[in-house]
Amino acid sequence: MVLTITEECINCDACVPRCPNDAIYFAAEHYQIDSQLCTQCVGHFEQPQCIAICPVVCIYSETENCL
Repeated sequence: MVLTITEECINCDACVPRCPNDAIYFAAEHYQIDSQLCTQCVGHFEQPQCIAICPVVCIYSETENCL
């Protein structure tokens, strides 16, 4: 599964330091997640830390129908 940050992102920077794989980067409009680097925190935490810290709930698994 790959995580995606949607356009609802407010660029608060909360998720960037929480990512143990440095997979989150700023793109043209908002942050995005590099699918080659993201492991959804497996081996580090029980749940993806970017999802846990996001104040606007704009990070989803691409397998969810939330997008």
